[in-house]
Amino acid sequence: MSVQLREAAGVERVASPGPAPGPLLLAGDVGGTKTMLALVNGGGEVLAEMTFASRDHAAPDDVMRAFLGRVSTPVDGVCLSVAGPVIDGRASITNLPWVLDEERLAASLGTGPVRLINDLQATAYALSSLRPDQLCTLHPGAPEPSGTRAVIAVGTGLGEGALLSDGDGREAALPSEGGHTDFAPRGATQRGLLTWLQRQYEHVSYERVCSGHGIPNLYHYLRARTGIAEPAWLTAALAAADDPTPVIADAGLRGACPVSRRTLSLFAAILGAEAGNLALRTLATGGVFVGGGIPPKLRPVLRGRAFREGYLRKGVMSDVAARFPVHLILEPRAALLGAARYAAAARV
Repeated sequence: MSVQLREAAGVERVASPGPAPGPLLLAGDVGGTKTMLALVNGGGEVLAEMTFASRDHAAPDDVMRAFLGRVSTPVDGVCLSVAGPVIDGRASITNLPWVLDEERLAASLGTGPVRLINDLQATAYALSSLRPDQLCTLHPGAPEPSGTRAVIAVGTGLGEGALLSDGDGREAALPSEGGHTDFAPRGATQRGLLTWLQRQYEHVSYERVCSGHGIPNLYHYLRARTGIAEPAWLTAALAAADDPTPVIADAGLRGACPVSRRTLSLFAAILGAEAGNLALRTLATGGVFVGGGIPPKLRPVLRGRAFREGYLRKGVMSDVAARFPVHLILEPRAALLGAARYAAAARV
């Protein structure tokens, strides 16, 4: 069987379809900002893919119908990575007013079975297929080949998960909502941050300070703490932006604003500390993998002192944490590829 892709803007032919082994499947990564969908064959090979702005669509069904209309071929099943907990086949997307239900989606789309998995599960399932050039080592360590691997991903929100291996090629990815656990500050600046945020929020989680939503919180806190005036050009840029995070990050990376630069350093320290916490919680002898859309854009910052010290300072467990390598995931489609890999293996 061959797959005919209809020529359309935004659809990328990733591989020559040719004879497709096994069924054709729809794999997706549904997030608060964007939704990535791919046509996958039974071998887990991505045949075509497309990215949609999530908020431009009223429901996930609309996005999938648009994609399936572009590829002009029926699929035998669907596996979607979703940014939120999956319970009894249902998921509410964190930071997006969508509710996904496996049975309802299957009936609505007429595609065969639908399987929802957490986005950090999907990212974890992608780890074994990532090439060295799709990773950047932040801390070398000494990994065990079949050891547990931990994943922490920063995008619109903050996600965490783990990948277990039995040493014989069988893997199981565990989801979590660890990003919503209580923020534990380190040092006077972070303690001040917690106090400042507690005046605004009943609960201050790691996601409040270590995510796309969290970076503006860090910036405004440091602006208030330091008393440094905001440059007029930055005030104008922030006022014109739908999302202030890229503006703050760009100013910090360019060194054009001292408060933005400090914001990125504080972000790196908090991310490093929570990555180290996750490493110890899961005993990640196979390594810690930092993913999501934001970290690769901040690679120069994450390769610096703030992240490394945050990760390594674990008291009596510092030597243990130091054994676990830390890698930055550079592949932006990791969750999509993991969903594709899961779909092909499980046949949804």
